[in-house]
Amino acid sequence: MKPTFTISEVFSTSWKCLKQNIWILVGLLVGYLIISGILNMFMSPNELTVGAFIILLISTVLQLIFQLGYTKNMFQALDGIEPQFSAYGQQASKILNAFIASLIAGIATFIGLVLLIIPGIYIGIRLGFFSCFIVEENAGPIEALKKSWELTKGQELPLFVLLLVMIGIILVGIILLGIGVLVAAPLVSLMSCYVFRKLNTPVAVLEEVVDDVIA
Repeated sequence: MKPTFTISEVFSTSWKCLKQNIWILVGLLVGYLIISGILNMFMSPNELTVGAFIILLISTVLQLIFQLGYTKNMFQALDGIEPQFSAYGQQASKILNAFIASLIAGIATFIGLVLLIIPGIYIGIRLGFFSCFIVEENAGPIEALKKSWELTKGQELPLFVLLLVMIGIILVGIILLGIGVLVAAPLVSLMSCYVFRKLNTPVAVLEEVVDDVIA
């Protein structure tokens, strides 16, 4: 039987983990937003000059590094380890894999959205864990997408409900003068990484844990 999850379990575990690491996780997010904002100030909205292209390239690389590093921070927090800034340097070598996988997933999802929206949501859910595989298992772009597709098989409805809950959390954060997003964003990231771990845990390991608890 494939591992499953409940929304209450995911939220409570992720919230507890966030409270233990809130200043670090929020601080890292704020730091990224400040740097990204400074770079965007130098972007020209009406023309793409050589300088603007370089800034766009730097911004894209920064975004990918942050995405990978922040995901690693989430796994560190879930493992009871204080999130480390060094995670960003450790994940830097995976930028190309993340870029290719993001590009493929983005195109596939966009095409699905054009086809009556629902196919796009379905594809987005099925491919949503590719970055986790890149971070956790050092998977290549195609391998990460294939593994995400396989991992989410049979879990589409629970993952869709989870997606709605996470969107709701972000909206609540926005309503709270926008500042709440600084808490909502890492919470949602933790929830996603927790579900990935839950679904990617071998059944044998889960059974062993259950046996230990019963004993």
